[in-house]
Amino acid sequence: MAKLTKKQKEVLGKYNPEQSYSLQDASALVKDITFTKFDASVDLDIRLGVDPRKADQMVRGVVALPHGTGKDVRVLVLCTPDKEEEAKAAGADYVGLDEFIKKIEGGWTDVDVIITMPTVMAKIGRIGRILGPRGLMPNPKAGTVTLEVGKAVKEVKSGKIDFKVDKFGIIHTSIGKVSFSQEKIQENADALIQTILKLKPAAAKGTYVKTVSLSSTMSPGISIDKNSISGI
Repeated sequence: MAKLTKKQKEVLGKYNPEQSYSLQDASALVKDITFTKFDASVDLDIRLGVDPRKADQMVRGVVALPHGTGKDVRVLVLCTPDKEEEAKAAGADYVGLDEFIKKIEGGWTDVDVIITMPTVMAKIGRIGRILGPRGLMPNPKAGTVTLEVGKAVKEVKSGKIDFKVDKFGIIHTSIGKVSFSQEKIQENADALIQTILKLKPAAAKGTYVKTVSLSSTMSPGISIDKNSISGI
């Protein structure tokens, strides 16, 4: 059996992997059992009772986290010239069209979110094979294909995220940083969970939310007692 490090022993002194915690307690505990020298991300994992292979059981949506993600989100806006100033004024990191499409075709994808307009989607289509696997393809359902590019940039910069159930029926997304207060972590987590509850597919049978766990970049997962979450 591998010998536990000093930090691993310290974690086990504060945390019982066999126990489920309330969302409030888990939001405080994740801070206590994270020992990274950097400001680690806090992640929420929600396993759903859906079959994502069936179109009528796909769960996807957007949520504006009340306290943001704590991450500096790099935004590229691919738009026509008349919308460039609007995008820049809203805080977009990169703004343009043809020159950035060429950069992406050459392998450049150094951004977190791409926002574009319906009128230029035909041009974006040819780089879909590059953007799709990286989760960067603009999508109307995520609010990243819109004529209101300035509004979309501000929402993304202030903490609006999109999420999607994976092929295993799990939604995994970052909801903040360990430097956040317990209250901010809890409120961000609850905002995401409540949004997912509203998106329950009519075709989903049985238990919709199976498990919920909270973790940081380098911490073990903390099982959350579903009874501590409103609406489940």
